[in-house]
Amino acid sequence: MLGGQGPIYQQIAEKIKDDILSGALGEDEQVMSTNQFAAYYQVNPATVAKGFQLLVAEGILYKKRGLGMFVRPGAREQLRARRRERFFQDVVDPMLREARQIGISIEDLIAYIQGKKGGIGHEPRH
Repeated sequence: MLGGQGPIYQQIAEKIKDDILSGALGEDEQVMSTNQFAAYYQVNPATVAKGFQLLVAEGILYKKRGLGMFVRPGAREQLRARRRERFFQDVVDPMLREARQIGISIEDLIAYIQGKKGGIGHEPRH
């Protein structure tokens, strides 16, 4: 569902990226056509096309002439790497600054995170 922040074409691009990251869209899998996407989300086809072009420019999608848009091989790992980097910059670094300001040690943070059941500490490393 759309309704996030930013221009609609960017929300469309983020939705497709999320589908790739979740595995709902696989490598070399065809993405809904511009018109299908526009009808499903009730947006202008030109807006959808702009979102698709953004993803082509980022190397996430590619076009097969006469067939439509497809997920580029390696797109999922590319997106994961970008999101990991952004996670540390946008979430972890500010969290560490705040923890430092209020007197929480790195050791306390680590202990807290490790104490969370089913959290990130239980996922396999890649």
